Amino acid sequence: MYANNYITLVLGASNKSHRYSKMALELLQKKGIKVVAIGSSESKVGEVKIQKYIPKDLHYIDTVSIYLNSSKLQQYKGTIIKLNPRRVIFNPGVNDPEFQIELSKNGIEVLNACTLVMLQTNQY
Repeated sequence: MYANNYITLVLGASNKSHRYSKMALELLQKKGIKVVAIGSSESKVGEVKIQKYIPKDLHYIDTVSIYLNSSKLQQYKGTIIKLNPRRVIFNPGVNDPEFQIELSKNGIEVLNACTLVMLQTNQY
């Protein structure tokens, strides 16, 4: 369904079963989407290793799906801009209007949406 070079970066990834980021990681994998996951501690969800830091050699990110509050997101803003993804999804509970404006000014599509709903309704 998705091209092999279609990569989603999940920020705020967790392996805790009640976290939406874990559910998103599982569904992304089920849909055949390549995933890079960044979280506060290293672990694994399915075949995806959750890393503590964004790899320096990371390229060709199509989508960034954010599950972080504004203060935790701060450290990733410059990197997200440099990665130049096609779009950034601000999942429910993530609110940073100034960063959304900055992304838009850099030609990056901004969505206030739910990655899980988008995947389940084939809108991803």
